Parts: sequence; C-alpha cells; structure tokens
Amino acid sequence: MYNINEELKNKIVSLNKILLDKYKDLLSLDKKFIRHFIEENVGPIKRLEKLTEEELTCYSEKGGILGVDGSSNRMGGAYPHFVEIYQGLAKSTIHGDKPIYKTDFYTPLTYEEEETNLLENTEQKDQSIRSKKLSTIEVEVALEGVHKLNPYAVLMDGSLIRYYIESFEKWMELRNECEEKGIILIGVIKDIKTSIIGDLLVKDKSLSIKESFHDRELLYGLLEYGEMVPIQSKVSKKTQEGFSSLFMRGSQAPNIIGMDILDSQRNYLEEMAKLVFTLTPKDGRGVPLWIDIVDREVRIPDKMIRGLLESNLDREILEKFFISERDKRTL
Repeated sequence: MYNINEELKNKIVSLNKILLDKYKDLLSLDKKFIRHFIEENVGPIKRLEKLTEEELTCYSEKGGILGVDGSSNRMGGAYPHFVEIYQGLAKSTIHGDKPIYKTDFYTPLTYEEEETNLLENTEQKDQSIRSKKLSTIEVEVALEGVHKLNPYAVLMDGSLIRYYIESFEKWMELRNECEEKGIILIGVIKDIKTSIIGDLLVKDKSLSIKESFHDRELLYGLLEYGEMVPIQSKVSKKTQEGFSSLFMRGSQAPNIIGMDILDSQRNYLEEMAKLVFTLTPKDGRGVPLWIDIVDREVRIPDKMIRGLLESNLDREILEKFFISERDKRTL
C-alpha cells in the first residue's frame, strides 16, 4: 500500500470542489434541453445505420480505405539536447501487404536558425517545427498512398485543419489530388477541442451560463449510440478553411468523436459517418478499428529509437548530446 500524504489528499479533495463549482452550470443542465438546443442551433441529431456486408464489399471493389497516421518519439534531455524521430504510415484495407512508411527526424542542434522576432519564445518555435514535421510526414504518406493505391477514401487520424495550418503546401497538394481523382478525404478526431455548443450557450441571453464549455464535455453521454450531429456551416469554425464537420458517438462508450470532410465533398458526409460507425467496435472507445490498427503499427517504441541511435551514432556523440543525466543512471 502507498503511504498517501494527508496534505496531497486534501489538495485532491479541494480540486474536486473547484471542478464541481466551475462546472455546476453544466452539470445542472437538463439533457433534453441541451439536445433541443443543439438541434435548434448547431444541427439535427440523426441516427446512423451500419453499412451492410454488400456495401462494404462495394467499397473494396472501388479501392478500399486508406488509413493514415503518424507517430513521434524522442531521446535526450532538455532543449536543445534531444533528437525526435517521426514516422508516418498509410495502410490500405485491401492492400495490407503494401504499407507505405515515411520517416524524418529533428534536433535543434542541426536545425538552421532563421531570422525571427526576438520576442518569439524559443520553446514555442521549437514546438511549431516539431508539429509541422509530424503533420507533413502524414500528408506525404497519404499522397503516396493516393498515387499508388487509388483508394475510395482516405481516413486520417486527426482533424484535417491541422494539416491546413501546419503543412499548407503539401496539404493543398493532397486536397487537390483527392478532388481531381474523386477520392473522399476525411479526418477522424479522437480528442475534440472545439467549443461550438458552449459558445452558443453563453451567447443565449435567456440562460445564466457565463463560461463556455468544450464540446467534448457537453456531449459526453448526451448523444445515444449511433447518433451524429452534422454541424451547420454558419456555426462551424472550420468553414472558412474549407471543411465540413460533425460530432458522433460510434460506440457504447459515452465519449464522442468528431469528423472532418472537404467542403467540396460535403454530400458524402453522412455516408462517411456510416462508414466510420461501421468500422468502430460497439464495445470499443469510439474510434474506427482501422485507425487503431494503423496507430499501433506506426508507433516508435523507446527501444527502437534507442537501438537506432546506439547503432548509428558515434558513442561520444550519443552520450554528449542525446543521453540525459537521468538516462545515464539507468545505463
């Protein structure tokens, strides 16, 4: 048994009280009221049906589904003494023996400094570079998958707006390619960060809600299994960037996921929602199984990155730049 510090226990109790006070307005809202509010202000709540085996077979005949995900891992200590490895994977449901991998790396030690505002935070700039590296490699494997495998649809792990922001040129190349070939491009969002419903609740003067809540909090347990909410373009924060979106509950778990699609392919929104729903295990965490498979295969374990560096870097370079004091204690 752990010896729990009494002071720490009291702080946790205090945290519980703070969160209950902060979210009391949210917790007091009636479920029927919020569902009605969503239908009036965000979009209709629709029930999805799973695709039949015949329909799924039709998808295979049309090129199958290409799942895309990326992963990163790092070795070293504090900035700038670390190296981060990136890996992207595009894997087809009908060409499972032809996975497409791409890799890259980043370390501030070799990165060419560009002229920047002296007030710019180094850590923020560093995070921006790393985010761009990961997003770009995911778009690159998706592009190669589109060229080589010509899928019916591309299923990317995460919001499509991330690629628009972090890797614009490559993203537009992928978007244009999919539009020209008629390949449907969608993003599945596991961790929703929007506050569309919360902002609308705050703006409603008939309510006493003063603080905006995130959509993941408001929709938790609110949608029934197999329900979705296509978001009206007038309230969506992604419309200007060229996307249409929805919320949906794909499993019996109470959490919801989001889905983006190109605005030019909006007519396929409900069809793709049915596909995502069909590929999601009923007793799972609400994420399509194919995304989970790709996610598992693209990961870079600690042992892999350590083995790569130990095998390909001079020992002096490795120890001088990329082994932290904490790691040295375990050698």
